[in-house]
Amino acid sequence: MMRCPYCRHADSRVVDSREADDGQLIRRRRACPECGKRFTTVEEAVLAVVKRSGVTEPFSRTKIAGGVRKACQGRPVDEDSIALLAQRVEETIRAKGAAEIPSHDVGMAILGPLRELDEVAYLRFASVYRSFDSLADFEREIEMLRAAAMARVQASSAEETAPPAGPDAGSEPAATASAAGRTS
Repeated sequence: MMRCPYCRHADSRVVDSREADDGQLIRRRRACPECGKRFTTVEEAVLAVVKRSGVTEPFSRTKIAGGVRKACQGRPVDEDSIALLAQRVEETIRAKGAAEIPSHDVGMAILGPLRELDEVAYLRFASVYRSFDSLADFEREIEMLRAAAMARVQASSAEETAPPAGPDAGSEPAATASAAGRTS
């Protein structure tokens, strides 16, 4: 039930609906049957974050950016990269389709994009969200980062040394073989 902002009548009729902000908002044009005036309402699907204490609060891209900014303090990471990371995290979380998500899951969703952005900031953030208790936890995570970096280097060097796989690849040996079978 939506009250008319002009005459406070308890009902209104939807005349038109449109999506806005990539489907995050719905704008509805309404008409009051009592006074006949039209007005617009905006509906937003609220994503709630459930904190460890059980308190629920609305999801905030600004809080994501703030946490990432703290992890990136003193690192060569610009504001645009932080904003893009926060947007990517929000899209990932909204894609799950849940109305409520635990705060721990939000923190975990930040880790992947943050590792791609800056490994030192990733370690800082991971130490909080994965509850590192000792140096061994840091060492294990650093070893995983090194192994992933080594795998990337090996994959890129394998691509550089691989023979070309274009449409002409392999045509020369076939021509040579057919020429060798001919007698003149």
